[in-house]
Amino acid sequence: MNNEFRDDEMDGNKDYYEEGADSCGCGSGDDGEDSCGCGGGDEEEDSSCGCGGGHGHESKNPFDDQSPIGGVKNIIAVASGKGGVGKSTFSVNLAITLAKQGKKVGLLDADLYGPSIPMMMGINKRPDITSSNKIVPLEKFGIKLMSLGFLIPDDAPAIWRGPVVMQVITQFLKDVEWGEIDFLVVDLPPGTGDIQLTLVQTVPINFAIVVSTPQDISLIDAKKALAMFDKVNVPVFGLVENMSYFICPHCNKRSDIFKHGGAKAAAEKLGVNFLGEIPIVEEICELSDKGEPIMTKDIHPEVQSVFNKISDSLVLRAEQRVVA
Repeated sequence: MNNEFRDDEMDGNKDYYEEGADSCGCGSGDDGEDSCGCGGGDEEEDSSCGCGGGHGHESKNPFDDQSPIGGVKNIIAVASGKGGVGKSTFSVNLAITLAKQGKKVGLLDADLYGPSIPMMMGINKRPDITSSNKIVPLEKFGIKLMSLGFLIPDDAPAIWRGPVVMQVITQFLKDVEWGEIDFLVVDLPPGTGDIQLTLVQTVPINFAIVVSTPQDISLIDAKKALAMFDKVNVPVFGLVENMSYFICPHCNKRSDIFKHGGAKAAAEKLGVNFLGEIPIVEEICELSDKGEPIMTKDIHPEVQSVFNKISDSLVLRAEQRVVA
C-alpha cells in the first residue's frame, strides 16, 4: 500500500492519498503486505486489528517494527487522557524552554483531529516537499515544526479512519527531514487510541509527560494515560498539574478554581514524579492565541520557574541516559 502526500490536480496543493486500503483497514492486499502488523492467520479470529481476515502468516509483535528516527536523540510524548487541560500549551512552552537552553528541538503536532500548533506558534504555511517526497519542517522560535494544520485548510476536518491516521503519523515521524534534534516533543491528542499506539509502536519514546488539571474528572483520564504508557513500556517522566490555581491580579487573592493538589496526590499514590503546578494566567491564553507563547516573554516568574525546572530535569535525565 502506497500512502503519501501528492500534488492535487485541482488546487496544486499537497494532499494525503491512501491507496489499496480494504474495508477493515488492515492493509492486507494481493501483495500480502500488512500495514497494521495484526499478524492474523487463517484460523486466527482474534487478530489485533479485529479484521478477522486470514493473512496467511504467524502472529508478530507490533513493536518489532519500532526503530529510532535518524538524528533524533530523545522523544518526549506529552499526553493528557482528557481534552481541554492545556496539553498543547504545555507542549509548546516546553519546546520553547528547551530551545532557550540551547537544545535543538522539534515539535510534532500529533493531534490530527484538532491541530493547535500552527496558531500557538504563529505560523501556518505549507511546508516544502523534497524531490524524494520528504517533508521539510517549518521553523519558528528556533524549533522545527510539523502539523497537519500546515497541510489542510483551517476549517477542513480530518475525517479519517484509524488506518489512515496511522499512516499519517508514521509519515510525520519517518518522512519529515527532522535533521539533528536533541528533543522531539510530540503533542498527542486526548485519549489512548490509534495515534498513541502508532507512536509507541513506530519509534522508541524516551520520556512521557502527562498533563492534568486538579479536579477528579481530569485525573481519571490522566491515570488512564499513565496506565497506557506503563502497558507499552514507555518510561513516564512525570505528571503536571495545569490550571492549578489562580491569583487575582487586582486583590492578589488566591483561588483554587478547579480544586488544588489533585495531580500531586495522584502522582504520589501512583509512584510517579510530580513535575509542578502551573497557575492560571491570563497572558498564557492571550499570547497563545497571538502565536507568542508565554515562554518567549520574560513575564510571570511563577510560570517560568516550572517550565525551567522541568526542562532542566529532562536535560539532566537525557544526559544520564547517554552515560548509562
